[in-house]
Amino acid sequence: MRYFETIFLEEANAFIAGLDTKVIKKILYNIDLAEQTNDPKLFKKLQKDIWELRTTFAGLHIRLLAFWDKTEPKRTLVIASHGFIKKVDKVPMSELERAIHLRDKYFNSKLKK
Repeated sequence: MRYFETIFLEEANAFIAGLDTKVIKKILYNIDLAEQTNDPKLFKKLQKDIWELRTTFAGLHIRLLAFWDKTEPKRTLVIASHGFIKKVDKVPMSELERAIHLRDKYFNSKLKK
C-alpha cells in the first residue's frame, strides 16, 4: 500500500539530475520506502505545510523539501519543490521560504487550469 505518490517540480528534477548516480538511486529508494511506510526518519514535517524527504549518503545530508496536494479525491500527492545539501543542523529559512513560494506558485497555476 502506498500512502502517497511523489511528483517532482522542475527545480527538484534539476537538483537531482546534478547528483551522482549512486546518490540519485538512494534518494529514489528512500522516496519509494517513504511512500510505503510513512517513516518520519525519511519524511518529516518541518512546519505547517512544508515537509522534507531525507536522504543521507556518503556523509551528505540531502534534503528535498515538499508539500502535500490532496485536491484530487483518489490521489494523495507529495510535491517535491526543490532540493539542497544540508550543511547545518537546521534547515535554512531561505530554503523554507523557497519551498513556500514554489508551493504557492504550484497551487496558483493549478487554480488557473
